[in-house]
Amino acid sequence: MRVVTDFPHPVECHDPVWIPMDDGVELCARLWLPQGAEEAPVPAILEYIPYRLRDGSARRDAMHHHYFAGHGYAALRVDIRGSGDSGGVLTDEYLEQELVDGEAILRWIAAQPWCDGKVGMIGISWGGFNGLQLAARRPPELQAVVSVCSTDDRYADDVHYMGGCLLGDNLSWASTMFAYNSLPPDPSVVGEAWRDMWHQRLEGSGLWLSTWLAHPHRDAYWQHGSICEEFSRVEVPVLAASGWADGYSNAVKRLVANLPERCKGLIGPWSHKYPHLGEPGPAIGFLQECLRWWDQWLKGEDRGVEQDPALRVWMQDSMPPTTRYGCRPGRWVAEPSWPSPNIHHWRLSLAPGRLALDGARSEQESALTVQSPLTCGLFAGKWCSYAAGPDLAHDQREEDGGALTFDTPPLEEALEMMGAPELELELAADRPVAMVAVRLSDVAPDDKATRVTYGLLNLTHRESHEAPTPLEPGRRYRVRVQLNDVAQVFPRGHRLRVSLSTCYWPLAWAPPEPLRLTVFDRESALHLPVRPPRDEDDRLAPFAEPEAAPSIATTRLEPGHHNWYVHRDLAGDLSTLEVINDNGRIRLEDSGIEVATRAVETYRSRDDDVDSLEGTTLWERSLKRGDWEVRTVTRTVLTSTSGAFRLHATLDAYEGERRVYSRNWDLAIPRRLV
Repeated sequence: MRVVTDFPHPVECHDPVWIPMDDGVELCARLWLPQGAEEAPVPAILEYIPYRLRDGSARRDAMHHHYFAGHGYAALRVDIRGSGDSGGVLTDEYLEQELVDGEAILRWIAAQPWCDGKVGMIGISWGGFNGLQLAARRPPELQAVVSVCSTDDRYADDVHYMGGCLLGDNLSWASTMFAYNSLPPDPSVVGEAWRDMWHQRLEGSGLWLSTWLAHPHRDAYWQHGSICEEFSRVEVPVLAASGWADGYSNAVKRLVANLPERCKGLIGPWSHKYPHLGEPGPAIGFLQECLRWWDQWLKGEDRGVEQDPALRVWMQDSMPPTTRYGCRPGRWVAEPSWPSPNIHHWRLSLAPGRLALDGARSEQESALTVQSPLTCGLFAGKWCSYAAGPDLAHDQREEDGGALTFDTPPLEEALEMMGAPELELELAADRPVAMVAVRLSDVAPDDKATRVTYGLLNLTHRESHEAPTPLEPGRRYRVRVQLNDVAQVFPRGHRLRVSLSTCYWPLAWAPPEPLRLTVFDRESALHLPVRPPRDEDDRLAPFAEPEAAPSIATTRLEPGHHNWYVHRDLAGDLSTLEVINDNGRIRLEDSGIEVATRAVETYRSRDDDVDSLEGTTLWERSLKRGDWEVRTVTRTVLTSTSGAFRLHATLDAYEGERRVYSRNWDLAIPRRLV
């Protein structure tokens, strides 16, 4: 990363800046301005997220927004209502109130003397979501969007559900926001009102997980904010980016396909990070790409953006399995459109233990059965990798011991695929609620198996996410399981392996009863999107090296610790995955705030008892400056029976050593075909 200190425009930082909403609530912002903007107005860039600009995202904000201001843009980072130093209470993601506030922010920005009336939005994850959502509302001030690690579909392709299966990340993410929402505003910014504002949040923010569990199907709750409901609503240009290790890579190709001529897509090897900070590497000069985008669409300068390929992705080379990569070797490839005429589909038939490369169906049908142990999934990694520890999938051989597997012979020549593999299955289940987890692995000559992609399907959702129906035990069904998009090279001599399991815990919550699947191989097949190498890829212009403005100065006061542990109690047949995400303690030198964050997640199961599943998260967060010290402890425990999810949570808040707030939740949420 090259740190840039010499910019075309000197920069002024205004902090805090207050933006009034129509109901009297004020939102807190930090503003970076190129000098002279009041006399010569400039376009503006907005990032609108709940991650506390004072002490949460402050380091990253400085790197990005000073950089944009230094190149001639007004840049604002705004705390969403109820977060950071903004007024109000935040009670869920992507609420109508959030979007109404977003429109008011855009109007306010465009009316300022330093703005020429044109605004762009940028954001990763939450900020990528609401950039798309606001674009679909067509506010006239919004002229272009950069959306990173986001989605167009809040139900089918977000942190909550996948293929109709409840994700473990649903609990993990809910707990993250439970902890964020427990923190107060900064007294040095909001004054004596900080304590009242804090208690309003503690009392009013609520337990978001209960809401998400109460909506297991695709209903109006999830349709709100899902721009896939009406893509044509988005008329402004969108630069969509993500990474293969991220949970949101699938959306990029859908956006390119459904926003033709209005969207450019970029997918690298990265996890849930901006591409110039990307891990696994290589990172790229993404802020320079953003400037090209802003210059083209906000300043009207021809930066060649419209001549860029519609989709540019990192074709990953084969690598041995590991839970954390520093770099993923590969090369950039590009497509002029998506779907691409350069992709053809290869049908690989299933047979007992085999994937037939010639696609020929078996002459005789075999009925193959699988009933996976609950431990099948302990090495799956995280649905959404943050590169905050060893959170990628481990060697798949341990998982394959509890799965039904199908291998090709060793490849006689290299194979390159790009897109979403799909497994067509004819199957039957012995229970009315069942799931199937499908993994595609790259098996090296030494038998090490690297998971390339995977997909999940709650079989009650075989026809619809809106209106799932139970299975009739023993009845045959035809289903298709779409795996996540990927671009991958399988070298000569390697094998492809498809693995099927009846659970994938704790990446996904297991079905309510132990179940057995029967797969009928003759009508089952893997459909693989194959992309032959193209000479045009060698002529792609290289990306610049990553660069950014300086971050704010920090001092580390206590070290952090990040790791994943698998514990096996053989006497009690108890298996536990423990995830530690301890950021230690740092001091932000510009504000003098000391910030400490520690989270521990544990996921347990005993034998094959599905009623033993338990996910527990414990978060501790603290803020300190001089005599002011606050700390919050949030704990969430999720268990289940065949008929309900049981949710127990506690929230304790402290000023110094004195506990000033405590609340418990104990809820039962009906389990509806999940």
